[in-house]
Amino acid sequence: MSERRDLEAIAALVPQGSRVLDLGCGDGVLLERLMRERSCSGYGIELADAGVAACVRRGVPVIQLNLEEGLALFDDRSFDVVLQLDTLQHLKNTTGMLRETARVGRIGIVSFPNFAHWPNRLRVAGGRMPVTKALPFEWYDTPNVRFGSFADFEVLARKQGLTVTESFGLHEGNRVDRRWANLRASVAVFRFEA
Repeated sequence: MSERRDLEAIAALVPQGSRVLDLGCGDGVLLERLMRERSCSGYGIELADAGVAACVRRGVPVIQLNLEEGLALFDDRSFDVVLQLDTLQHLKNTTGMLRETARVGRIGIVSFPNFAHWPNRLRVAGGRMPVTKALPFEWYDTPNVRFGSFADFEVLARKQGLTVTESFGLHEGNRVDRRWANLRASVAVFRFEA
């Protein structure tokens, strides 16, 4: 059993042998796992020098690119799956990148901190911005440009014409919650098709 059950839950959404594009892949740990355990191929996209270097050390093909510039270097349906894990909330052009994710891949998988998680609600009700494992920064030094909830993404997906084929929440990164995800999950996960 992996120490990162969140990666297990997300990896399980990726079909065996898929061609994968991992947007904001960080150190490449998930793409490496998909290549090793699920016979996937593909690329990671990462902006940070340290992340690119970590991918190279892992043997993960990586392209250094600012996602705010879009994915014009990829043709429509170039990939079976496009991952956008813990990146959507960092982008200024959220809907544009979501459309690009749907254009470039047959399946999109996104995850992001669920701002409607009950401890966050309590913290806001007490007059303060939340600081949690999923939202580990103070309001003044967060890399997040926006905050959304599980329920917010369901609305956005409909507005963008995306069909959600699976969704669940992760509670503190390890327990899957399908029933009360908007309230009990610290991280929202969606699999969709255009």
